[in-house]
Amino acid sequence: MSELPVIDISPLLLSKDAGFRDKGVVAERIGAACRDSGFFYVSGHGVSPELVARLDAAARRFFELPVEVKNEISMERGGRAWRGFFPVGDELTSGRPDQKEGVYFGAEEPASELPLHGPNLFPEQVPELRAAVLDYLGTMTGVAQAVMSGIALSLELPEDYFRTGYTTDPTILFRIFHYPPAVPNKDEWGVGEHTDYGLLTLLLQDGNEGLQVHTSSGWIDAPPLPGTFVCNIGDMLDKLTGGLYRSTPHRVRNLSGNERLSYPFFFDPGWDCEVPPLPYTPGGRARWDGQDLRAFSGTYGDYLLAKVSKVFPHLAEALAK
Repeated sequence: MSELPVIDISPLLLSKDAGFRDKGVVAERIGAACRDSGFFYVSGHGVSPELVARLDAAARRFFELPVEVKNEISMERGGRAWRGFFPVGDELTSGRPDQKEGVYFGAEEPASELPLHGPNLFPEQVPELRAAVLDYLGTMTGVAQAVMSGIALSLELPEDYFRTGYTTDPTILFRIFHYPPAVPNKDEWGVGEHTDYGLLTLLLQDGNEGLQVHTSSGWIDAPPLPGTFVCNIGDMLDKLTGGLYRSTPHRVRNLSGNERLSYPFFFDPGWDCEVPPLPYTPGGRARWDGQDLRAFSGTYGDYLLAKVSKVFPHLAEALAK
């Protein structure tokens, strides 16, 4: 069991203005979770177990490949699109190497000079991964739009406030992470303490624990619950609400003794969107790192590129040439 609330979002999947009373109840619960820890579980999302099983099976086949084969789709080959595979230790959090390997994906697009846009890289040895990833991205975009409609209602905004504004053309990013078993009593983390950058993250976990969330009562576990996603809000929603809704630190350490896979789906504002604070939010508590997100001006693309450049410094150097 988890200390985080489990929220059935099925009313939010109904058409606009349908089931408004039930949507209001769901929105109240989402708002309370966003003001508290910024984390909650999502159930009633309608995502097919068959799709999840296809994605998981294909991902496991990929990570079983030799490193030299996985490197055939390395991030260096993804260029400005910032797509592809990275080995254990190549990704940094707060300057420290993470004990995980993974693959970066995003919305499937034509080649572009715009950073973090373009075609994905898929392995020839696991052809089924392409269809599973692209089907998953399409499905999860709908789920994320539904959750954002609940967030809008919780802020006393129209339920389509985000869908017709910041997320009309959202920035979609998706990762598949593989965490080898951690060494007990060693100060190494699969992912170090951090917050997410955008509006919303929907995390699919396999059956192994590892995720921890920093709440007002300290660090707590967010174990996998069958049929749910872990949902957390990111820096841009924190910025929009002046800190009323919390972008909360979290981290991962795989002490399960097993190989652990996780699938974070990031649903963010459009690349060219500026994200000023909403004019009528009362504001909230100071952030854990002392940063004032309201001081940032520019587009979401500017913010995201600066953050991701710290995660992969060698790719950022190549991008700057």
